[in-house]
Amino acid sequence: MDMTYMILIGFFMLLGMIVGSRLKSKMKKYSRMPIQAGLSGAQIAKKMLQENGINDVKITQGQGFLTDHYNPTNKTISLSPEIYQGASIAAAAVAAHETGHAVQHAKGYKWLEMRSKLVPVVQFGSQFYFWVIMAGFVLSFTGLVWLGVALFAATTLFSFITLPVEYDASNRALAWLNTTNSLTSQEHVGAKDALKWAARTYVVSALASVGQLLYWVMRASND
Repeated sequence: MDMTYMILIGFFMLLGMIVGSRLKSKMKKYSRMPIQAGLSGAQIAKKMLQENGINDVKITQGQGFLTDHYNPTNKTISLSPEIYQGASIAAAAVAAHETGHAVQHAKGYKWLEMRSKLVPVVQFGSQFYFWVIMAGFVLSFTGLVWLGVALFAATTLFSFITLPVEYDASNRALAWLNTTNSLTSQEHVGAKDALKWAARTYVVSALASVGQLLYWVMRASND
């Protein structure tokens, strides 16, 4: 690793902190704004599942802040306490977004299926790519270096496949919230704003990954 790598990592860490801070600020803001419908995040998720004909997905209350997610393996929507219990713009937006993933799964959304298939490779690659690359450099074994780069490339591909998955889930959420009149027009604007900033965290992650991949390709080519 050299100064170029450190600058690259530092830049994307700073950018990630800025976007992440903005997201937290937006979520706190919209968490303090109740919706007229008075539905909690859990109720929003349940209603959206029912209206999409999905009966085999469980909604649970998780822990922490911004830990909300959908697990396609056990078909579970996990909502953080503030989202699960809250009847706010943030709760409605996040709950509908995570339910959007469940709808994607039920309808066989191809990008979600591709991402799911990559999970085992990414889990392995993200843990070992660095050590494989370093071992290749130390042993002067070019093939090993490129193997490590290939492992990291899989994580980069995963990051980019995640983008359409996340944006589509948000679009499904916003469309459903709008057509069912679950939010007023003003509340809908707030929900869209919150989800926009959530999506930008994935954009930063993808850009950071491709930046690192280009760095490793450059190092492998030069060495």
